[in-house]
Amino acid sequence: MNQKKVELLAPAGNYDALRGALAAGADAVYLGGNAFGARAYAENFSKEEICRGVRMAHLLGKKIYLTVNTLVKEREFENLYDFLQPLYEAGLDGAIIQDMGVFSFIREYFPLLELHVSTQMTVTSVYGARLLAKEGAKRVVPARELSLKELAEMKKDGKIEVEAFVHGAMCYCYSGQCLFSSILGGRSGNRGRCAQPCRLPYGVNHGKEGYPLSMKDMCTLTILPELIEAGIDSFKIEGRMKKPEYAAGVTAIYRKYIDRFRQNPQEYRVEKEDMDFLQSLYIRTEIQEGYYHRHNGREMITIGSPSYSGSDEKLLEGIRRDYIRTGPGLAVSASAILRKNEAARMSLTLGDTTVTVSGDVVQMAKKQPLSKEKIKEQLSKSSHELFDTAFLEVEADPAVFMPVSSLNQLRRDAFFRLEQELLSAFGREGRNARPLSFAQIPKKKETEAEPGRREGAGSKNKRRGILHVLVSTREQLAEALAAGISRIYLDKMRLTKELSAYLSAHRGECEFFLAFPWIFRGKDADRLEKMISQAEQDIFAGVLIRNVDTLSFLMEKSFKKQVVSDINLYTWNSRAFGFWSRWTDEIYLPAELNFHELQEMKERTDGRGGRFSSLIYGRLPMMISANCVRKTTKGCNKEPGYSVLTDRYRKDFPVYTDCDFCYNIIYNSVPLSLHGLFAKKQMPAEVGRLDFTVESGVECANVIRYFQSLSEKYVEPFYRDFTTGHYKRGVE
Repeated sequence: MNQKKVELLAPAGNYDALRGALAAGADAVYLGGNAFGARAYAENFSKEEICRGVRMAHLLGKKIYLTVNTLVKEREFENLYDFLQPLYEAGLDGAIIQDMGVFSFIREYFPLLELHVSTQMTVTSVYGARLLAKEGAKRVVPARELSLKELAEMKKDGKIEVEAFVHGAMCYCYSGQCLFSSILGGRSGNRGRCAQPCRLPYGVNHGKEGYPLSMKDMCTLTILPELIEAGIDSFKIEGRMKKPEYAAGVTAIYRKYIDRFRQNPQEYRVEKEDMDFLQSLYIRTEIQEGYYHRHNGREMITIGSPSYSGSDEKLLEGIRRDYIRTGPGLAVSASAILRKNEAARMSLTLGDTTVTVSGDVVQMAKKQPLSKEKIKEQLSKSSHELFDTAFLEVEADPAVFMPVSSLNQLRRDAFFRLEQELLSAFGREGRNARPLSFAQIPKKKETEAEPGRREGAGSKNKRRGILHVLVSTREQLAEALAAGISRIYLDKMRLTKELSAYLSAHRGECEFFLAFPWIFRGKDADRLEKMISQAEQDIFAGVLIRNVDTLSFLMEKSFKKQVVSDINLYTWNSRAFGFWSRWTDEIYLPAELNFHELQEMKERTDGRGGRFSSLIYGRLPMMISANCVRKTTKGCNKEPGYSVLTDRYRKDFPVYTDCDFCYNIIYNSVPLSLHGLFAKKQMPAEVGRLDFTVESGVECANVIRYFQSLSEKYVEPFYRDFTTGHYKRGVE
C-alpha cells in the first residue's frame, strides 16, 4: 500500500477563496494573477494579494502555485519578467505552464521556481513526461483523459511528479487541443477566454438536438483510495471561476476523506450526507468518476441538460462561517516579563519555534501602575491575519509602568520576529531573479546550431509559394500526384502492402511524409512503433507530429529522418521556436495569431535554422476528444469514418472517428482559405499546405489547381463558404 503523503491542491479565484481553502485543509493553492492565466474572466489576484497569500501559506507550511498557463505572443514577453519578479522574490513555489517559450524563459530567469507542465500541454504518456522532466519540469499535470493505470505508469517511469484532477468540471476536448470557441467566437481557450461551445445543443447526423459534448462533472470521492495507492503526488480540485464557498467546501470534504483513508484504510467509506454536500456546491445535475476507469461513454455525458443544480443557502452560510470569515489561524503561546529598570521581554512559541524580543525599559509607576490584566489585554491583541494568542503568561513586578505604545511595539516586534523565523525555515522568501538583460532569444547567424539540436535539422529554403498537400484518401492522393505536388502528407491512411507499392511507384515524383496521430497514449506504443518502422522505409522522407509524446517517442527510437511539427504543437513566440526547433526541421505556424503577430515572431527567428510553414487551406480541427460522438449516440462499431454535428445555426461540422487511436476530431463547418495572402506572397512562411479531409477526389483536384493558378494571376475562389480564421483578427 502506498502511504506517502498526497498534496491536496485547491483553486482560488480571489483572496476569500484562498483563505477559505487554506482554512479547509488545502496543502497548496493554485491561483492566477492579472495576466498570463487561463481564466481571464476570473476575479484573479493583484501582485500584492499574491505576495500576501504566499506569506500566509508559508506561515502555515503550505504552498502557492501560479497559473502562467496561456500561450504568449511575441510582444507580451516584455511584460513577463516584471510580472513574475516580485512574486518570485516573495517566495512563490511554482508556476503552471502551457507555452514552452514561457517554460524556457522562467527556467532561465527564475531558476528556483518549480516548473509544472499544465494540462493544456496535453501530455498523454510517460514519453512526454520524460522529455519534459529532462528539460527541467518538476511536475506534470497530464491530460484528464488518462486512466488510473496510465497515471501510475507515468509516476513510476516518468521521473516526474504527477498531479491529477479529482473534482470539478470536465472539458469534452483534450485540454489545449480546442479551437472551437476561438474560431467561431474569437474567444480562445488557449488564452483563458473559452465560451464553452461544448455546453450548447447539437444534433448528430441531423437527428434530435441534445448536448452530446457536455461532460458530467467529476467527483472521485468513492475511488479516492485507488488514486492514493497509485502514487499520484497531488490531487487537484478544478474551479478557479467558482465562488469561495465552493473552494472551501470541496476542499474540506476531500481533506476529511484523504485523512480518513490514511488513518484507517480498511474502514474507508463515503457517507451519503457528504456526497449530498458536494452535489449542492455548483455541480451539474449529474456526476461521474472521470476517465480513471473508462476511455469514454454515454454515461459521462449530460445529454439532457448541461446546467448547474442550485446551491443551498444555509449550507453556503455554514461554509462562510467555518472557513471564509474565520480563515486559517495559528494558535501562539506567549509570555512576557516586565522587571523594573530592565528592558521588557516577550516570547512567542508556535510548535518547535520560539522567539524572544526586548522592548523599552520598564519604569516605576508614579500614578497609575499597570495591572497584569492591562498588560495581558495589550499584548494579546494582534492585527496579524494568522496569529492568535491562545495563552499569555505575564510575570511583572508590582507598581510597574510602560506606555501603551511601548507595549504595542513590543507585541508587534515579537510577532514580526516569529513570522520571519517561520518564513526563513520555509527557505523561499528573499531570493533574487536573474537580471534581465534581453528577454528574448537573440538573433543568431544561420550557421549557428541550437543547443541540443538534432543533427540535420533546418533548411535554407527561403522561397515563397511552395505548395504541399495533406491527404486522407486514395482519391485525394492520386489527384495530388497528378497535380505535381512536391510533398504529400498521408493522414488517416493505413499503410497496406498495396498502398506501399503505389507510393513506391511514385517515389520519384514527390516526397512522402507520414502523419502521426493527434493523440498518442501509452497503449498505442506498439502501433506507433510500427508507424515509425514504416516511416523509416525509403518511400518516406519524414513524419508530421502533433504532440510532445510522439516527439519524445521518436527521440527515444533515434529517428533520423525529417520531423515536421503541426499547427497544434504551439509555437506562438521565438522562444517556443527555439525550444521546438531543436528537434524539428520544419514548424507549422499556429492558427490563432494574426498576420502581424506571426510576422513579429518570424522576424525574431530568421537565420536561426528551421523553417516555418503555414496551413492555407483546409478544415481546422476544432476539437480532439477521447469521447466519441458516434458511441454516445449510436454505439461503437469500431469502424473509422465521419459523423455530422449540427449546431443551432444549422451548420454542419464533420466529426471523424479514429478507431485506430480511439479519438474523435471535430472539424470546422467550412475550410480555412488564405488564397489572398498566398496569391500576394504575403505569408510569413516559405510553404503553404492544403489539407483535405471530406473533399472528394474531384474537389481536391479543383482546389489544388486553383491555388496553383494564383501564381499567374489572382482570381476569386470557386468555393463560396470559407473562413480566413485569425489571420486578420487574431485573438485577445
